[in-house]
Amino acid sequence: MRKFNPHSKNADRAVQAWLILVNAAMNRQTLTYEGLSELMYPRKAAGVLDKILGHIAFYCIDEELPPLTSIVVGKKRGAPGRDIPIDLTQVDSERERVYKENWFDIYPPTADELSAAHARHK
Repeated sequence: MRKFNPHSKNADRAVQAWLILVNAAMNRQTLTYEGLSELMYPRKAAGVLDKILGHIAFYCIDEELPPLTSIVVGKKRGAPGRDIPIDLTQVDSERERVYKENWFDIYPPTADELSAAHARHK
């Protein structure tokens, strides 16, 4: 059995984040960056999620999916970080699109698919 560990690559961690975000989206929840990092790591892990979430954001763009990463917000700003590719003037409507999507009907992307999407946009 494989587990996510502190040495997992960003694309592998993006798969882990995808699973967490899909569950949150299906329950109409938002997560803070801090809260997401605590779910993924056994501690607060500031500054590590930008590249991980970038994999998901670019995959959603490529697959014409609602921006799943729009449900992750800074605890002070209440909005996604500046490095996440989303129009911040549309974040509320984009978040609603995320909540309306049936994420459980979509096969989760593989680490390779997420990595390829990230590479295409960087």
